[in-house]
Amino acid sequence: MRTLVPNPSSGAPRFSKQRRPFLEPIAYPKEYPHFEKPPLTNNVNLTLPLRAVLPEDADRAEAEGRLVFHLSGDTGSIHGDNSQVAIAEAMEQQVKSATDAKRPAFLYNLGDVVYFNGQSELYPSQFYEPYQYYPSPIFAIAGNHDGDTRVRPGDEPDTEPSLYGFMENFCSAQARHISPYRPTMTQPYVYWTLEAPLITIIGLYSNVEGTLDARGTYEQHRWLEDQLHTAAKSDCFIVVAVHHPPYSLDRTHGGSPDIAAALDEAMRTTGVKPHAVVSGHVHDYQRFTRALDGRQIPYIVDGRGGYANDARLVHKLQKGDNGDPPEKGAQTPSEQDRELDLKIEGYDQANPGFLRATVTRVELTIESFSMPFDGRFDDRPQDAVAVTRDGRLAGNGSRGAGTPRPRGGRRR
Repeated sequence: MRTLVPNPSSGAPRFSKQRRPFLEPIAYPKEYPHFEKPPLTNNVNLTLPLRAVLPEDADRAEAEGRLVFHLSGDTGSIHGDNSQVAIAEAMEQQVKSATDAKRPAFLYNLGDVVYFNGQSELYPSQFYEPYQYYPSPIFAIAGNHDGDTRVRPGDEPDTEPSLYGFMENFCSAQARHISPYRPTMTQPYVYWTLEAPLITIIGLYSNVEGTLDARGTYEQHRWLEDQLHTAAKSDCFIVVAVHHPPYSLDRTHGGSPDIAAALDEAMRTTGVKPHAVVSGHVHDYQRFTRALDGRQIPYIVDGRGGYANDARLVHKLQKGDNGDPPEKGAQTPSEQDRELDLKIEGYDQANPGFLRATVTRVELTIESFSMPFDGRFDDRPQDAVAVTRDGRLAGNGSRGAGTPRPRGGRRR
């Protein structure tokens, strides 16, 4: 498997984290990333059909050729739930105000559901209560804070195994009520595939520091390759969801080199490319377009779901020598991956927010909505992209930039 490595000429410091050059979308690799082994699985059937949870919605999507759903990342509201509740209420209104065919059928959480260590006792305050009025089911992949067992100074000891809270609340053997508001989910595992009409979502677990597998192992990576093969046969849109983003221009994290390399290796080995890659982890919104073998693949980062309860907790983007953030449409050349053809198309580094995806038989549209800290929500997408079945952009625009709304994007 191809592994990205630091540029030897970059003069890596011995005693500190290496700062990336401006427009470098991939962080420098960690030699020994922290890895916590997930719970055991039979690794046989890690697929859940949407029909098993929402049979009527699945039938409607199949018949009418449209499925709508929300996405949100980094929702754990340890700093107060003002932002998370405001986002949940905005999504609730989108569900309740839409006609059946355009109603979001579910929310897909992109990880870091509960901070800081995913303890089961924190699910009521950080998950069930903020979403008590959200009228649709919530699926999820796990983030680093859902699986980490290391505690910060002053924290209570973490007495639970890695991912215990996540498995209890999202991977129950059968639905049960830990909360009076919504049942637990019955996802097959911490990484898993959601098979829905028109779309397959392959959800990965990028562990604590952005790796699919421990050094020298290959289990999840092999599973990813199998899922890409299977999804390609179903002739539907394919989305890969993974908490750590392959690419990011934020100043705090940057893109995960191991995830970037793993996805590229899986695409190269299988010959199958997803129509979009969605991630969280970084507490802002960024949208990239990657050109690869004649395809145009949106890579979207959205970790605005609630952790950042005030402006200081939103991750800011890199600044150039002139003190400005990247220009939209700028090419992002990488020291580590010389063949990478990547552009930053849109971002929001000021507000919490969420995504809404609409998939039809011909297009997948992903729209970004912002929820300002002052609570004045504008129920119109601030940025959007639409991609066709053959992997070409059908629309690409931001309201702030004055570019046209993509076909398939609906103004409500």
